Amino acid sequence: MELFSWLPKEGSQILFVLFLSFLIGLEREERKSSDDHFAFGGVRTYPLIGMIGYSMSVLSDSTLIAFLVGFAVVALFLLLAYWHKLKESGYAGVTSEMSALTTYLIGGLVQHNLLWVATTLVVATMLLLSLKNFLEGLAKKIESDDILAFTKFLLLSAVILPLLPNEPLTQFQINPLKIWLVVVAVSGVSYASYVLQKLGKKTAGILWAAILGGIYSSTVTTVVLARRSKTQDRPRLFTGGIIMASGIMYLRLAILLALFNQDLMKQLGPSFLCLSCIAILFGYAWSRGDDQAKVPLADVAEVKNPLEFSTAFLFGSLFVAMLVATQYAVEYFGDRGLYTLAGIMGLADIDPFVMSLTQSAPSVGSLGIAANAILIAAASNNLMKGIYAYFLSSEKSRVQSSIFMLLLAILGLAPVFWKL
Repeated sequence: MELFSWLPKEGSQILFVLFLSFLIGLEREERKSSDDHFAFGGVRTYPLIGMIGYSMSVLSDSTLIAFLVGFAVVALFLLLAYWHKLKESGYAGVTSEMSALTTYLIGGLVQHNLLWVATTLVVATMLLLSLKNFLEGLAKKIESDDILAFTKFLLLSAVILPLLPNEPLTQFQINPLKIWLVVVAVSGVSYASYVLQKLGKKTAGILWAAILGGIYSSTVTTVVLARRSKTQDRPRLFTGGIIMASGIMYLRLAILLALFNQDLMKQLGPSFLCLSCIAILFGYAWSRGDDQAKVPLADVAEVKNPLEFSTAFLFGSLFVAMLVATQYAVEYFGDRGLYTLAGIMGLADIDPFVMSLTQSAPSVGSLGIAANAILIAAASNNLMKGIYAYFLSSEKSRVQSSIFMLLLAILGLAPVFWKL
């Protein structure tokens, strides 16, 4: 507004209202010329509505009675225009009428000197109006199950999370807020992978499926790719995909550690990043020995939506169980008990165990002990995936996959022996 400092305050506000409302009217004018049906308003009507809104706001007292009366009158005229449109063309869209009501509100916002709000409202309105074809096409591509899944994620993160107490409970120092925050974070990472798979399933190949599947679950991806290798004679391609999925696992763990325990991240970050780079680059190089024909993602690694309430509550329950088991293992069996538990948990899903260590690391002794336990769990998990690959893969792929996964497991233990 400093540009018009030579004008009275009201004069600069009027110019600003005219400018903002003219932008909306300009977009509607262009749309009106391209539509066959009756369309309301254009470059003259919308600025007039904006000025009416500004004027009624000036005349209003603290109760805004005049402004609300003006809003009702404008809405009545818009209702008449909408009735005429239905009568003449049968077109039932109300976008122009709603944008006109928005223009009226912009006049009031500017008069109250809420310039940022008014400008943001105009920008949002212009985007919604201009991106009509894109948004309608996007809505047709999004399935109802995906909308429900996103709603569940909002329920988990924005509704349930703020209601939980942020204080340690019981002798095991279980913090409900932190536990659910871990559930939300792990579910969010898995959900992001799920969305990417849905978006790219028509064009992505096996290696892309391995990468996204590794974000979701490297164990599930290994099983799916191993079984798929029996239907196509490309052993190196599927073996490379399995290795890459495990490389992504280390990257996933590094991200989760960075979110929940910076000290553990400093201990394990370099090792995890090195292991991830080695596995991904080697897996990709190994897969180049086969023709990388595109295989639809839906046929390779279609995964179930991870945002199910049963899955979230199961993970939360496992997380609490791991917190308790970790403290018992350290209390009664010391470091060896924790390492044994890590090896056992590697046979299944290691996320609950790893995340439990991010919360209970101080109580298990030094950070080095917790870091070693995580490395052992990850190596055990790689060994188990090698076993899955051996029994589920084709004859040509099973030997390659099991040997490379065994080598990755040994390599994953190298930092443990280096510290010793």
